[in-house]
Amino acid sequence: MINREFIFAFGVTFVSLILAFVYGLQTGGIGTALNYLFIALVLGVMEVSLSFDNAVVNASVLKNMTKKWQDRFLVWGILIAVVGMRLIFPILIVALTSGLGFGEVANLALNDSERYAEYLERAEVAISAFGGVFLLLVALNYLIDPEKDVHWLGGFERRLAGIGKLDTIQVVVTVIALMLVTKFMVAPAEQTTALMAGLIGLALYLAMNAIGNLFDADDMAAKAGAAGLSAFLYLEVLDASFSLDGVIGAFAITKVVVIIAAGLAIGAVFVRSLTLFLVHKGTLAEYRYLEHGAHYGILALAIIMLLSTNRNLHVPEVVTGLIGVGFIVWSIFSSLRANRREALENGGRPQAD
Repeated sequence: MINREFIFAFGVTFVSLILAFVYGLQTGGIGTALNYLFIALVLGVMEVSLSFDNAVVNASVLKNMTKKWQDRFLVWGILIAVVGMRLIFPILIVALTSGLGFGEVANLALNDSERYAEYLERAEVAISAFGGVFLLLVALNYLIDPEKDVHWLGGFERRLAGIGKLDTIQVVVTVIALMLVTKFMVAPAEQTTALMAGLIGLALYLAMNAIGNLFDADDMAAKAGAAGLSAFLYLEVLDASFSLDGVIGAFAITKVVVIIAAGLAIGAVFVRSLTLFLVHKGTLAEYRYLEHGAHYGILALAIIMLLSTNRNLHVPEVVTGLIGVGFIVWSIFSSLRANRREALENGGRPQAD
């Protein structure tokens, strides 16, 4: 039986695959239709694998939001994720980096996918710097936290927590990383672009973090709407950072924007459904190291994106996805071992895996 959190996701998947199939029939016949159907499915799986750790981090934020905002995250968030972040946002980035008008780029996306892909590839340095910096801050803000008292990797994480006592150390580390990458990884002609894109990612994260800090536990109930909006915006920006890598990777599989949108829509919906599932089932509490694994996965993705500012260095999307999933699986097994050990120490019987 399908969990209620995934009913909507399976519905969107069915519609997206049908649309991909029909589009193939209209443009090339039954062979093209079957090919587009398969590609859309592959892109959906790729998106989920790349964003699995995103779902875990989303759940850690979503669990503190009201049910109304959780529902809005699923409904409104899907529209923003599919139409906004995976279709309009890349067009906007191409328009900003190419000097072309938004309408002209949108026309290229729909009618000249080859040229659109070329322009998107030219913007890869800016995209990688922006996403890499934002995700690096997300990871460091969790890992270098002096108030974090649950440590997965023992002494290493305790030392990181100790370093976190230095105010704004996460920002300092990120800025240094951005400067080193810009200086030694990016081609001289693109260094200014990479630096500016990275600083925009930095500023956006700090702005989202500052807005979130306006709402503490004492006045959360009184300002639930504003706090919910703040968390909602943060989740959408986080999703955008993850989706950028997936959008670029998708063009390595196909240049047909309609099929890319269909495939990434499948992945985006499943990631959101998975987020709600984790919240409703209390999975984060059951698997104590799951958030740790997700943030190490995000750290790995951030490093890969920053290194990707060097056009001669490309890490296949399947490798990126496997690294994130690997950290998640490792953290789950570590959590199960810790739960079993704790049960034995308390004189109880260990739970079955």
